[in-house]
Amino acid sequence: MSYFAAAVVRDDSGWTAAEVSLRGATDIDEVADRLRDVDPEADVSLLFVEADDAYLVILRLDEGEDLRVFGSDSAYAEESPLGALLVADLKTSVTGLDDGDEPRPVASGDEESEQPVVDPEADPVGDADLLANLGISAQRLLTLCSHEGMMPADVTAEICQVLGCTDQVEELREV
Repeated sequence: MSYFAAAVVRDDSGWTAAEVSLRGATDIDEVADRLRDVDPEADVSLLFVEADDAYLVILRLDEGEDLRVFGSDSAYAEESPLGALLVADLKTSVTGLDDGDEPRPVASGDEESEQPVVDPEADPVGDADLLANLGISAQRLLTLCSHEGMMPADVTAEICQVLGCTDQVEELREV
């Protein structure tokens, strides 16, 4: 299974990006260490892991601490060893929605074309609210991940556009 892993870190001077190798990582703590190593002094560190145009995992560290993880689909844990490493230990329910809240349809103005926010075939896991204070609510993240035709790279690009680091991540893709 192929993957692309891009770290995006913010400090006083703004956002910078770096590709991160996850080869040989043995647990989620080692992945967090590799993210931390990109810039140990960063205020916010994000790692976007896109796998086989099907799965997206986002890891977040604030000031190098308090690892938070979101995965677009728990099936990734069954599909690959890297997926198991990143999302196997996450709860099956997504946080960011209050207990008992049903995902709401995305209003498009045409009731027949409304799609559920959470794809019925996907099982997002972890902390969907991890980007809320950066401008991407849990509902928006779930909508992006479940939108028909959106690839993990498209979701990453949308998030990076809101963050203001699109160019940095796209430069990594071109290498």
